[in-house]
Amino acid sequence: MKRGAYLINTARIRIVDRDAIRQALNSGQLAGYTGDAWCPQPVPTDHPWRTMSHHGKTPHISGSPLSSQSRYAAGTREILVGKPVRDEYLIVTGGALAGAGAHPYAVNDKTANS
Repeated sequence: MKRGAYLINTARIRIVDRDAIRQALNSGQLAGYTGDAWCPQPVPTDHPWRTMSHHGKTPHISGSPLSSQSRYAAGTREILVGKPVRDEYLIVTGGALAGAGAHPYAVNDKTANS
């Protein structure tokens, strides 16, 4: 691929070489990578992509409503054009659930187990 290109993997994760992606990002050959799956799942804590820079993972959206898919697309576009990542877009930060989806699972949330 041309230096500085972005690779957006909309297929199964196994079609890419995990270590080659990491190396291409670290060297600057790739400017960014995104995909919607991890391999293997569940993801081991030492998986190299957990700390890889210039990448993002998107949720599986095939079972979500079109309105949700539209919001995902708009948020992804914002990130790709360089806007700061909004807190509500985060799924995990600092090893804990984050964003709007974290609230129902919060440890201190008295309604979490209701």
